[in-house]
Amino acid sequence: MKKLLLIACCLLSLTALAQDKSEGVVTYEHATDWVKMNSQLTFLSKEEKERMAQTWKNDEVYKTKMKLAFSPTQSLYTYLSDQGQSEDGTYSWRQDDYIIQRDFEKEKKTEIIEMLGRTYILEDSLQTPKWKVLNQLKDIAGYVCMKAEAKDPLKGHKLTAWFSSDILVPAGPEQSYGLPGLIMELDLNDGAVVITATKVEFKDAKKDLALPAKLKGKKIKNSDYNKLISEHIRDSMKAHRNPFWAIRY
Repeated sequence: MKKLLLIACCLLSLTALAQDKSEGVVTYEHATDWVKMNSQLTFLSKEEKERMAQTWKNDEVYKTKMKLAFSPTQSLYTYLSDQGQSEDGTYSWRQDDYIIQRDFEKEKKTEIIEMLGRTYILEDSLQTPKWKVLNQLKDIAGYVCMKAEAKDPLKGHKLTAWFSSDILVPAGPEQSYGLPGLIMELDLNDGAVVITATKVEFKDAKKDLALPAKLKGKKIKNSDYNKLISEHIRDSMKAHRNPFWAIRY
């Protein structure tokens, strides 16, 4: 009888663990459509946009793998691998520094971003996007997701997120978060960049949530970061250059 009770307790524990969806790691596919991105540049003529679309028609979408570790109180988003690799595997490269960490309990963030020729460390308070939840649903990676929209106040991007209330954590890819459920897909400016979840693995994520022991880079605050990005976009547009060759979209 004691043996049966012990087995029953173990089974109950395993079932409870299997049903715990509050901690794990999500794999995303990050797809950049350079033709769609460039079509939104106001300084390009219609003829230039059409020529670019024709030139890049066979390889306009660039894809890479990202991962998001999450728990009820934290999230950390970065590349799936430190090494980037071409689809045919013929060449590889070092990925730029890019780590987006959120502490929802303390309402703090740490972002390590390599851009404009150097690495910056942004440590400041959280600034939650102003989401509008809409009455639209779709399936992503086996999860029913609801649509929400917002606007990036810094870069001006239209943000379209699809989140799952089956995974009740406010985390998401890139710099988006703050919805009542995990963001499974994030669309920037109607398909210019789309980040889609391909796999969700529920497990102990403590190791994946840990920041590097030593943070290397220049520390800045929100106000300094916003000024840096705004000035770069303004100067690039004025010079008829795509600003997102040097900063993340």
